[in-house]
Amino acid sequence: MKLPLIAAAVALLSLAGAANAEEHVVQMLNKGEKGSMVFQPAFVRAAPGDTIKFVPTDKTHNAESIKDMIPDGAEPFKGKPSEEITVTLTKEGFYGVKCAPHYGMGMVALILVGKPVNLDAAQAVKQIGKAKPVFAELFAEASKAVSN
Repeated sequence: MKLPLIAAAVALLSLAGAANAEEHVVQMLNKGEKGSMVFQPAFVRAAPGDTIKFVPTDKTHNAESIKDMIPDGAEPFKGKPSEEITVTLTKEGFYGVKCAPHYGMGMVALILVGKPVNLDAAQAVKQIGKAKPVFAELFAEASKAVSN
């Protein structure tokens, strides 16, 4: 008799967590508020279990995680060009995101899920072209968000 009650309680708790999850929409743009070839917004603060929907508002863009710039145990992701991708992020830490065709042009984004547990590792990843100064700005923005 107790086993079905426990199973029901676990199911309700998992549904309650999913009900609280938020969806963040990030546009992939040829031209946005901060220039050309951008994710908008380029910095997202999320909670574990939230989803991020990358929308290719303009064609030829994709969203994919950057190797070594995701938390330990997190699943990497890679969207196809010109296609929407939605990812659910459960591991706390920073996730670096790039548009593969426009990475060198600085088309990158930074997502912080929960606590910044992998800050040093994420910042240590070598970036190319304009991605380097863009990530410097994004980490500065993340630092302000964490301290508030």
